[in-house]
Amino acid sequence: MSLPGQVDLNDLVVFNAVVESGGFTAAAQRLGVSTAKVSLEIGRLEEHLGARLFTRTTRKVILTEAGLNLSQECQPLLRGLQDLLNLHSAAKADLSGTLRIATTINYAELFLGPALAQFSAIHPSLQIDLHTDERVTDLVGSGIDLSVRLGWLRDSSMYAVKLGEFEQFTVASPAYLRRHSLPTHPDDLVCLDWVALTLLKTPLTWTYLSTEGVATEIQVKSRFKVDSPHALRTVLRNDAGVSVLDQLSAQQDIERGTLVRLLPDWTLPKGGIFAVYPAGRHVPQKVRAFIEFYRDFLRH
Repeated sequence: MSLPGQVDLNDLVVFNAVVESGGFTAAAQRLGVSTAKVSLEIGRLEEHLGARLFTRTTRKVILTEAGLNLSQECQPLLRGLQDLLNLHSAAKADLSGTLRIATTINYAELFLGPALAQFSAIHPSLQIDLHTDERVTDLVGSGIDLSVRLGWLRDSSMYAVKLGEFEQFTVASPAYLRRHSLPTHPDDLVCLDWVALTLLKTPLTWTYLSTEGVATEIQVKSRFKVDSPHALRTVLRNDAGVSVLDQLSAQQDIERGTLVRLLPDWTLPKGGIFAVYPAGRHVPQKVRAFIEFYRDFLRH
């Protein structure tokens, strides 16, 4: 609701959801409303401001200059307001029961485990049951309330909230690289020893994009295969060859010098960090609370 001549703050919340989600449909799912309502409120905001905020194509929406300026101005204010509300909600909300949450071993170790420890301290009446598995878990069949997944989602029977993105890095150990020529082009990777991550749909096919926007697809061969990012990182650190690790898994080793990022001028497709939960009209308070907590955790 807004006073005459003033912007409805709900429109700014919807606008921010579109920016963070990357599209009208994703924002609608995040907010629990229809795509038509999101479009209506964005249109109303654009009319009030007298400027188009998004350029819409059949595949994505892109911020205009006016939209970018508005986003940069309003996001810190909305985040501060949300942090204040979360602080008061956490203080009075006494979550109870059991939160059953699933993710991969590697991600639990690096990120989700520390976050759950903090969340548990805030809500001492809540039981935490963390399941780790490299394979996608059947949430309904396993009684899981929430799964944190990395990559690209294909299960349309679930609701998903995008929490963030990560890059993919091509890496190898310094010792391995001392025995081989340093690659300067994606085609040079074909001749190196590749370690394949079998969790991926196409672990031996990769498409690189140069800074000039030139795409190069390569097909590699592998005699060494692993079924988890944790195992992949371990064998790469021990000079087994070359492969692709997600930024979250590789960053610490790159900073320490135990792995080297190859072809920094070439990028691979980004992946997403998603909170996934079973479809249904009612989302338990404990699930909503953790999603909001974890979104803030990743920002800081």
